[in-house]
Amino acid sequence: MNHDESRHVPSPARDSLGNLVLLTHVIYGLHAFAVVTGVVGSATVIGSFIASLPSIVAVILNYLKRSAVRGTWLEGHFRWQIRTFWFAVLWVAVALLMMVTIIGIPLALAVLAGAGLWIVYRVVRGWWNLAQRHPMPSPPPPL
Repeated sequence: MNHDESRHVPSPARDSLGNLVLLTHVIYGLHAFAVVTGVVGSATVIGSFIASLPSIVAVILNYLKRSAVRGTWLEGHFRWQIRTFWFAVLWVAVALLMMVTIIGIPLALAVLAGAGLWIVYRVVRGWWNLAQRHPMPSPPPPL
């Protein structure tokens, strides 16, 4: 085998990372499907995002494959996806607490609308960065 042929031989590490990139696209796709379902369906964006089967499957895949992406540029994408899901759950919990009082209902609806927009931003930004093969930024270190 000459030098030119050796460049085209796939390495197991490169193939494995390629499969993980594809999986990360699938996970963003599942989240995006949940968002679109919330926009065009009878559910809200945030309700569809945290309670629909596609997003739940996506988060389960994140946890199952998290160790496989550790140490790669995809690790930040997995962290981004997991944090998006759990912070969305947190925002719903906060909004539900606000709805306990009649005065808090308008504020709770504003929180839910803002969280829905935030979810759309997170899915779009994450998937865009993945398509550009850019890592996601790491969260700041704790104080």
